Amino acid sequence: MRDMSKNKMQTLKGFRDFLPTEARKRAWLRSKMIEVFERYGYEPLETPALEPLELFEGEIGEDEKLFYKFEDAGGRKVALRYDQTVPTVRVIGQYLNELTLPFRRYQIQSCFRAEKPQKGRFREFVQADIDIYGVASPIADAEAILVSIDLYRSLGFEDIIAYINNRDLMKDIPYTAISAIDKLDKIGVEGVTQEMIAKGMTGTKAKEYLEKIKNIKPDETLKIIFDYFKASGIDKRNYEFKPTLARSFSYSEGPIWEMVVPGYEAGSVGGGERYDGMVKRITGLDVPATGIAFGFDRTLEAAEQMGLIPEMKNSADVLVSVFNNDLLFQSIKVAQKLRDEGLIVEIYPDPEVKLEKQLKYADKKGIKKVIIIGPDEAKEEKVVIKNMQSGEQVKLDISSLIEKLSNVEPTN
Repeated sequence: MRDMSKNKMQTLKGFRDFLPTEARKRAWLRSKMIEVFERYGYEPLETPALEPLELFEGEIGEDEKLFYKFEDAGGRKVALRYDQTVPTVRVIGQYLNELTLPFRRYQIQSCFRAEKPQKGRFREFVQADIDIYGVASPIADAEAILVSIDLYRSLGFEDIIAYINNRDLMKDIPYTAISAIDKLDKIGVEGVTQEMIAKGMTGTKAKEYLEKIKNIKPDETLKIIFDYFKASGIDKRNYEFKPTLARSFSYSEGPIWEMVVPGYEAGSVGGGERYDGMVKRITGLDVPATGIAFGFDRTLEAAEQMGLIPEMKNSADVLVSVFNNDLLFQSIKVAQKLRDEGLIVEIYPDPEVKLEKQLKYADKKGIKKVIIIGPDEAKEEKVVIKNMQSGEQVKLDISSLIEKLSNVEPTN
């Protein structure tokens, strides 16, 4: 056997394994997200993990230092998927004639950023995006924000807030100031001022830009969005105009928004914006675009913190034991009949293992019912069903067994 050092037996820093319990929670969230997205007519899309480096260069802003980039075996400069917005813009340019505009898409895949791992932030993480292509009207932005609110309400977050602003109201403010002001909630006024000064601005100019942004008022675009919410019956406590919301991506324009769960301290759980200009730069096409990227990991962490994740079913409905080698095929037949009825059924995979050990296996996994087929049961064409919690055992024919198991209320 190959000798593996301790380091070889661990994941890389910022990367994670998900054992069954956690993986089930992630599957639950993915399923809930898809359910909400498809309710609004969004369609699934997947793109490669690896893209040409030049696709991302010049589009992200200050965070380009976080690219996972390298040369492949063919000498091509490539990067792991930094986000899902830029690759989808490529898809628009490549397949526009095959898509119907307006094109609503959702995408749930891993992204990669070489940053310092911390609470709610990893080097490989899942994003869940929704976007609308082909609509310049703020109605598209309003819909994307509405879906954002609906998603978190559907997950059980009663206090979710969409903070909303319009980057077009900051056109007279340089991007370096915007990227600093975007950190206002994290580092405060003094921190933002010092960051702008460090980038070459005078203290007076830094304070002027900050004051100017603080005094932004909603424009006609934002009023259209708020009227859309009113018509949709969205509770006013679930959205709020926030003049200091800036969004640090260099491609952000038009309506911008972030989703915040009050009481969850790791940061926003999603952020969106319009990015018509980026589509034009990358594809040469005038295709308006707006959408949001949800932090899948943060959303799941917040849901767990708020007690919103249902109890995950960690086991099968029933274990079919194997009494001995001679009765293996009898157990296989029973197991398959139960699966045909829609039950989740494990069969113990080793007929050499004693029944006592098989029962211990079921108990450890939390399987509540075990089917036992001994020689007597096989002759009578019956089975014994054992309740692992009470210890009760009942002998039944297959029809009665199916009826009994089918009437058991399923576990979430």
